[in-house]
Amino acid sequence: MAISLAELATRLSARLVLAPSSLAEAPLSGVAPLEDAGPSQVSFFSNARYKAALLATRAGAVIVGEDDAGLVPATAARLVCAQPYVAFAKASAIFHPEVRPAAGVRAGAIVDATAQIDATAAILAGAIVGARAVIGAGTVLHPSACVLDDARVGAGCTLHAGAIVRERCVLGDRVILQPNCVVGSDGFGFAFDLEGDGDGPLHRKIPQAGIARIDDDVELGANTCVDRATLGETVIGRGVKVDNLVQIAHNVQVGPLSLLVAQSGVSGSTTLGAGVILAGQVGVVGHLKIGDGARVGAQSGVSRELAAGAPVRGAPAIAHREWLRMSAALPKVPELIKELRRLEKRVAELEKKGT
Repeated sequence: MAISLAELATRLSARLVLAPSSLAEAPLSGVAPLEDAGPSQVSFFSNARYKAALLATRAGAVIVGEDDAGLVPATAARLVCAQPYVAFAKASAIFHPEVRPAAGVRAGAIVDATAQIDATAAILAGAIVGARAVIGAGTVLHPSACVLDDARVGAGCTLHAGAIVRERCVLGDRVILQPNCVVGSDGFGFAFDLEGDGDGPLHRKIPQAGIARIDDDVELGANTCVDRATLGETVIGRGVKVDNLVQIAHNVQVGPLSLLVAQSGVSGSTTLGAGVILAGQVGVVGHLKIGDGARVGAQSGVSRELAAGAPVRGAPAIAHREWLRMSAALPKVPELIKELRRLEKRVAELEKKGT
């Protein structure tokens, strides 16, 4: 598709500054990185480390903030706005509109006779809908996606191949489950039974009788697992975005607009406040409360409660500034140990001489 600069500026709520070159005023046909964009494409700039790429770009237009507008080459138009990265996301969505399958239940889908399927939903071949399950308006189930007995999926959802919503679990509206995501898998609950059933001790499984509830506008990444509660609900709040390969255990509560990045894990019965960020490979132990807006750096281990807005890093996680100081000091430790041993030896020699 092609779109004029004026229309794109209007749809992005950006201020348009045309380039002296008439070439820059040609319709735009797509988006591209600064270093790859051509005269018919739009790019964006919001990070100073890409200044050299901005100065050399051949893009027909650049989305940019007010403070950086003067850096854009004269060959490119400027789309000036308060949030360049957000505007770029909107522009990319304009040029790459989502393609949704036509409504209807395809041949090869397995749909129980008691399921309620909205007439505008699309159930593709190989998808499974269980007994008494409910599928909302405009929702798409791709091949091998499963919505099991008594589960409820809201409007405008997308369940990609292999995604599973287990029994009685609930999805709100506009939820996206990436391939092989599982909502409502059993929580890891076992009681160590010393007596067992006559064959010695065993780990006795505790029935996971609760559900998982996913609120509106949540996206769960590929191979991510959200366990059902032992009793009650595991809850993922509105607008939460979860990366691939994330584990969310039973009875966890994740507050609205939080971000959980790849390979992070949250243990059972922990509560994350609103807007919490867990970077890659973060582990959080169970039964904690993490305050609103807390930020946990990559590969950290959280074993204590965190106050609202706390930035932490490390294992165990400590204040970010303290972690930076410790990290800077760590390479000096071997030399400090050598110096300490030298001083110990010198003191021992002095004491031996009676000094």
